[in-house]
Amino acid sequence: MAQYPIHQRVFDFVVRILNLTRALPKTPQNLNIIGQISRSATSIGANSQEADGATSKKQFVNSFTIVKKETKETNYWLKMISATNAGFSKRMESLIKEGEELEAIISSILIKSSK
Repeated sequence: MAQYPIHQRVFDFVVRILNLTRALPKTPQNLNIIGQISRSATSIGANSQEADGATSKKQFVNSFTIVKKETKETNYWLKMISATNAGFSKRMESLIKEGEELEAIISSILIKSSK
């Protein structure tokens, strides 16, 4: 089975987010965000793998549509963390950039797959 770079990028992105959540201060506000971003980020990875194992084009597109939605949500939470945790803003720059790049790649995959 072929390994596509998008799957490795998604995996690395999710790992970076989970490592970030361990480092964040455990304030009441951050605990809520940690739960939200952990769910949305891990969903990106799981649905990306599900798309990789799809048995039809429709199944592939459906899985990657979920990946796109979860990536958009994760990007929102990354920006929220950056805006509310001043000590993490520098660390967040590359993570936010990667999230935006992944969103663009996933959008492109969906456009090409829908033709």
